Amino acid sequence: MSLSDDPILVACPACGGLNRVPTDRLGAGPTCGKCKASLFAGKPLEADTAAFDRHVLKATLPVLVDFWAEWCGPCKAMAPAFAQAARELEPQVRLLKVETDREPELARRYGIQSIPTMILFAGGREIARQSGAMPARAIVDFARRGL
Repeated sequence: MSLSDDPILVACPACGGLNRVPTDRLGAGPTCGKCKASLFAGKPLEADTAAFDRHVLKATLPVLVDFWAEWCGPCKAMAPAFAQAARELEPQVRLLKVETDREPELARRYGIQSIPTMILFAGGREIARQSGAMPARAIVDFARRGL
């Protein structure tokens, strides 16, 4: 068995439980072993610090995070593109949205100085970063290039 065949830890968006999912079963509609909710909804998840830490630092599924703010015009303009990218990237990549005004500690932790800023994480580590609004195709390409 190669490393890529190892089960991936996926955090449940409903209860936060960690689930081991074989990589070849990611696309088979896996559900949480604890609460039975679907592990993937094909849309970005709003994340507070606790949810961010579960999905990024504890789970092993790659995560693309959009750091944004409600008052930011480019952030709001990019939101539909980020949602469209989620439909294409899941279940290989989880997409999270972090509202920096509600989660300023996360913004400080990752040195967010301009928004929108996307960070791609794998294995709990930052592997790529991009600032500025992007269309859906560019978001998907950015994530895939980073992996």
